[in-house]
Amino acid sequence: MSAYARDRAVVLGAGMAGLLAARVLAETYAHVLVVDRDQLTGVTGPRRGVPHARHAHALLARGQQILNELFPGLDDELTAAGIPAGDISGNLRWYFNGRRLSPVHTGLVSVSATRPVLEAHVRARVAALSRVEFRERCVIRGLAASSDRTRVTGVLLQDEDGSGAEEVVEADLVVDATGRGSRTPAWLEELGYARPREDRVKIDLAYTTRHFRLKEDPYGTDLSINPVASPANPRGAFFPKLADGSSQLSLTGILGDHPPTDDEGFLAFAKTLAAPEIYRAIRDAEPLDEPVTFRFPASVRRRYEDLRRFPDGLLVIGDGVCSFNPVYGQGMTVAAMEAMELRDHLHGSARPGGLAFFRGISSILDVPWDLAATADLNFPGVQGPRTLKVRMGNAYMARLQSAAAHDGELTGAFFRVAGLVDSPQSLMRPSVALRVLRGGSQHGVAGRAAA
Repeated sequence: MSAYARDRAVVLGAGMAGLLAARVLAETYAHVLVVDRDQLTGVTGPRRGVPHARHAHALLARGQQILNELFPGLDDELTAAGIPAGDISGNLRWYFNGRRLSPVHTGLVSVSATRPVLEAHVRARVAALSRVEFRERCVIRGLAASSDRTRVTGVLLQDEDGSGAEEVVEADLVVDATGRGSRTPAWLEELGYARPREDRVKIDLAYTTRHFRLKEDPYGTDLSINPVASPANPRGAFFPKLADGSSQLSLTGILGDHPPTDDEGFLAFAKTLAAPEIYRAIRDAEPLDEPVTFRFPASVRRRYEDLRRFPDGLLVIGDGVCSFNPVYGQGMTVAAMEAMELRDHLHGSARPGGLAFFRGISSILDVPWDLAATADLNFPGVQGPRTLKVRMGNAYMARLQSAAAHDGELTGAFFRVAGLVDSPQSLMRPSVALRVLRGGSQHGVAGRAAA
C-alpha cells in the first residue's frame, strides 16, 4: 500500500495516547486532526483534561525506547532542556517490602520529567508534522455514522463555549484516545452494538502531591527515591528531583488509607514510609504549593477483543481500553506499545478493522495487566480471585525482591520485566531462579505474599 493512501483520521484526545496515535497515523493518512477540550498552545503545566498530571509519572524503559524511535533525538532534546536522566535501577533508589534494592546499571533510561513537560515536548514534535492539525478547546458531542450504522463516518464537534453550532467533521477513521472517561461503550450502545465487558480490580488508591525546595540534598547521584507500598506497609511514595531544582513528593495510599492534604497529616504520613530520608528531607523544607489529591478507584480493562461486532472506522487506544493502577507507571508505555501495533495494523491492512486491532493489542495488554493485578492482589483487602498462579507469583516475587536487596543482577532482571522490555518468564530462567533461591534463603523473605 502506498503512503498516504487514506484521507482523514480524527484523534479524540491530545494526551500521550492521542499524540502517539497521531504520530503513526500521519504515516498513512493525508490529514490527521487531533481534537481536545483543553487549551494546548503554549501549555507546559497540568491541564484540566489530565488531572493526574499533577502527580508523579513514569515512562517505563520500553516506552522510552519507542518514543526515541518515533521521535529521533528526543532524549538529547530533553537533556538540552535541563531535564535529568539516568539509569532506571542505577540512578533511582527503590525500596520494596521495606528493603532497598541493590542498585545496578542496566542501560535502561529513566527521564525525570513531569508528565506535562514530557507531553509538551511530544506534542511539539507531533504539531511539527505537516499532516497533523490540532483543534483545541473543542467539545466532542458524539459520532456520526452511516445509515445502516455499520460504519463511523465522523465526529460531532462544538466550540467549548457553545457559541457555534454542532459541526460534523467527516473522517475515514476516528480514534478514541479520551482516556478512562471514554464514551465509546455508550456510543456503541446508541449504534445498536454491545458494550464490552469489563474486568475490574478495585484498589481505592489516592495520590497526594506537594512540591518542595529542600535545604539538604537526600539524593546523591539518584534521580528519585521510591518506597513502594507492600502488604506490610501499604503506604508508598515517589520523590523525584525536578529540572528546576525543586522536588516533587507524591504520597500513595491504597484501600482508603489516603494521604492527607493538611500540613501535619501530610508530614505524619511521610514519616511512616519505608524510606526515612524522605521525611527528614521535607520536615524543614520550603513548601512551594498546597497538597493536591487524585483518587483512582479501580483498574479497568475493557474487553473489546471479545465483541462479535464492531463498527468500521472506529478504534480505541490508551486508557479507554485499559486503565492501570498508576503506581506501576504502565499507562504511557502501554499507549506507546499500542501505537506501534496501530502502525503495523495500518501498514498491513488496506481497511483498518476494530476487532483485528483490539485482538492485536490484547496480547500487549496481557502482560502489564497481569503484573499489576497480581501485585494488587498481594494486598489482603483487594478483592479478586487469588488463583494458584497469583499466589505463587507473589510468593516468588517477594523472594526475588528480598534477594535483590543484596544482588544487583536480580534488581536489573526485575526492572527489565517491570519496564516491559523482557517477558515475566525471563525471571524464571534457571540462572535467575537459582540466585533468587540462594538469596532468599540466605537473607530471609520480607513481605510474604498474602494467603
